[in-house]
Amino acid sequence: MATDETLMFNMDKESNEESKEILKKVYDALEEKGYNPINQIVGYILSGDPTYITSHNGARNLIRGIERDELLEKMVKEYIGKDNK
Repeated sequence: MATDETLMFNMDKESNEESKEILKKVYDALEEKGYNPINQIVGYILSGDPTYITSHNGARNLIRGIERDELLEKMVKEYIGKDNK
């Protein structure tokens, strides 16, 4: 059944900081292995397929610990300059 109500989504500050650190580690691992980190992370977020992320330095396991919606929220905030935690 459809509704006109807007759902609320909230992340706590601690989770946000942890997600940011994990994303940085995953980025670095992808870069170390010679991949384009942005393309690989976007592929993962869009598809949910963890094979877009290298297992180097445990990056694949790290990124699985973050919900993709958390990653998207962080990226949108950064993009529009509203990452005031």
